[in-house]
Amino acid sequence: MSAYADQRVLVVGGTSGVGLASAREFAAQGADTVIVSRNPQRIDEAVTALSGLAGPVTGQTLDIRSDDEVAKFAATAGAFDHVVVTAGETPMGRVDTLPLEEAYAAMDSKFWGAYRIARALRPTRSLTLVSGYLSQRPGRASALQSAINAALEALVRGLALETAPLRVNAVSPGLLRTPLWDGLDAAARDTMYSSAVQRLPLGRVGEASDVAEAVLFLAGNGYATGTTVFVDGGGMIA
Repeated sequence: MSAYADQRVLVVGGTSGVGLASAREFAAQGADTVIVSRNPQRIDEAVTALSGLAGPVTGQTLDIRSDDEVAKFAATAGAFDHVVVTAGETPMGRVDTLPLEEAYAAMDSKFWGAYRIARALRPTRSLTLVSGYLSQRPGRASALQSAINAALEALVRGLALETAPLRVNAVSPGLLRTPLWDGLDAAARDTMYSSAVQRLPLGRVGEASDVAEAVLFLAGNGYATGTTVFVDGGGMIA
C-alpha cells in the first residue's frame, strides 16, 4: 500500500515549483491531493500533468490574500490530514528602492497568506510551511525576503505549541531551478546559476524535487514539530 493511500493532502501553491513537486510526490504515494492557487488555467494544467498517479489530484482556485476566500474554502473543503503552504510572491529589491506597496503585498502574500491558512484550517496530522534560507543568510537586496522567511519560521515554532499535537514545521530552500526565476533575463539567470554552482559545497543548483522530499519527510515523521529543515545545498555555510 502506498504511504499516503488513506490520507488527504492540501498543497497551497501547488501549480508550479516546490508546490507542484510536492503535490506530485504526495499523489505518487497514494494521497488524495488537492491543489489550490489563484490561477484557474494553471490549476487545470497542473491537474492534467499529475493525472495517472497512484492517488487522485483535484484543484480549486483560492487567493490566500483574501480573508473571505480562505474562510469560505475552510468551511467547504472538508478535512485534510496534511496541509502544505508553498505560495507567496516576494519581489527582490533594497529597502530604500522597493516601493512600499510591493513590500506590503509581499508580506500579505507569503506571511499573512500562510497565517490565514493556519488560522482557518486545522489538519489532523501536519502543517508544513515553506520559507527560505535568506532567513538566516540575507543578501544585499533581500532584507524584505529575509524578514518574511524569518517570520514564517518563528510562526512555525509558535504554532507548534499553540496547535499541539498537530505537528507544524517549515522547509527552507536555497536557490532552486524553478519557474520563480523565469522573469529574469536568460543570460542573467544562467550567470546566477553558474555562480551558485561554483559557490555551493554540493556544486549544483537545487531542484524543486529536492525540497519536496523534505516536505514529505516532515509530513510523515511523527516526532518532528516546531522545526525548520534547510535544503540549501550548503548555502548557509558557503
